[in-house]
Amino acid sequence: MKIATWNVNGIRARQAQFSEWVERDEPDVICLQELKASPEQVPARLSELPYWSFWHGSGGYSGVSLHISHKLAAQPVAFAHPTFDFECRIVQAQIGATVFASIYVPNGGKDFAAKLSFLQAMKAYATEVHGAGLNLILCGDMNVARTEQDVHPRERRDVIGQRSDERLLFEDVIGQGLVDVGRALDPQNEELFTWWAPWRQMRQRNIGWRIDYILASAALAQRASDCAVFPTVGTSDHAPVMATFDWPQ
Repeated sequence: MKIATWNVNGIRARQAQFSEWVERDEPDVICLQELKASPEQVPARLSELPYWSFWHGSGGYSGVSLHISHKLAAQPVAFAHPTFDFECRIVQAQIGATVFASIYVPNGGKDFAAKLSFLQAMKAYATEVHGAGLNLILCGDMNVARTEQDVHPRERRDVIGQRSDERLLFEDVIGQGLVDVGRALDPQNEELFTWWAPWRQMRQRNIGWRIDYILASAALAQRASDCAVFPTVGTSDHAPVMATFDWPQ
């Protein structure tokens, strides 16, 4: 089972890159963020891909989508939104005993309190899903660099995305029975980044932040064998991240 997430920074600008990547790597579950498009604006060619898809956007800002392979689900999938969804920032679907969610946490630059509230709601959401006896996989742009290790030394400073209060809240989310799969599989990597500022060749020099995650319930995380970042895919300022699991039958 391959589960992937990517902040595309505009699906209309990245439609060909997205199609090429999907056709090459064939993820079973895909989570996208920052669509910057309403469902009516999503390029028609993307509906031809072999996935049950839900595009959750409202125009030139925010937006997420979730895509479940026909190989994983033979029948149409029921998509939904938790009650704390706003600005089209989360969509979920349940397959068997697992809930998958594509999430785009607010950046916090314009309304930091809203970001903290969203993270608090994510914590409660993880607790609720696990309390129902289900597994959970949260994928997306969390807009928080988890630790100093997740930021290149040249980028480390007291700014939103690296503040102690949001980091503590993000740890609380993970603490609800979740595992940061990428870091669990590569704990010593000091150059593991998923976002780079779009200037001064920051991406080429790998001077970035790790703010895109695949968080999985502990029982599922134990089955993960790989979690890779694909920095050469696409022209978004974020790179796709894809985890491979030995999925229980």
